[in-house]
Amino acid sequence: MRPTRRTLLAATLAAPLPALAQSPREVAATLAPSGTLRVAINLGNSVLAQPGPGSEGPRGVSVDLANEIGRRLGVPVAMTTYPAAGRVTDALRENAWDLCFLAIDPVRAQGILFTAPYVVIEGAYLVRQDSPIRENADVDRPGIRVAVGRGSAYDLFLTRELRQATIIRAPTSPAALEYFRRDNLEVAANVKQPLVAYARANPDTRVLPGRFQVIEQAVGIPAGREAALPWLRAFVEEMKATGFVARALAASGQSEAEVAPPAS
Repeated sequence: MRPTRRTLLAATLAAPLPALAQSPREVAATLAPSGTLRVAINLGNSVLAQPGPGSEGPRGVSVDLANEIGRRLGVPVAMTTYPAAGRVTDALRENAWDLCFLAIDPVRAQGILFTAPYVVIEGAYLVRQDSPIRENADVDRPGIRVAVGRGSAYDLFLTRELRQATIIRAPTSPAALEYFRRDNLEVAANVKQPLVAYARANPDTRVLPGRFQVIEQAVGIPAGREAALPWLRAFVEEMKATGFVARALAASGQSEAEVAPPAS
């Protein structure tokens, strides 16, 4: 009998996690050589992190994962928030962080080492209600302008994929929606959840059905710190299997986001 999704999940949860050859002290020395784990938090992706109320720090699944990593390694965690993923990658050139939470992309992989994904989200398009664009395939046409957040996962992806449409880059993903409205652009691209929320608040717009991209969100560290990667990879698999990621998503109001499947 073919196993169901539920039985496969149960088997995954019951499976023993791989033993780690490195001690937390060894991993901490590689990952946080200053003695403090400096974490980059991308507020440009509301599925992963959101500003905290008042003077509180950020919240969200990436924040919870960062704190748990720091707890297990026995080092303090210092978080720096960035308004967009592109700002996170820019900061890497200044050695500003030890750990980040970004989507896996070939361009980013030139300087960042990634775990397997812990969350899978979708890239989608937003158009106006009266737009003749009905399907994702209709977007890549001459004269179509697509607003994106500069350096975002979908900016990098669409830069490779779109041949005829013109990409209009805003400083951040929220600003891309402002450009879409202000400049009467034909399309806005973003993570699906904020687009759905925008369309709900702005009935003159709609989200195209389906998706143009699957975005795999992972934990990243600077290239050159490969020694810490096996520990981090095992950590991510444990966080998925035990329900930690699902609970963190739900606690931050992102229960519709999908926990990534176990790494193959």
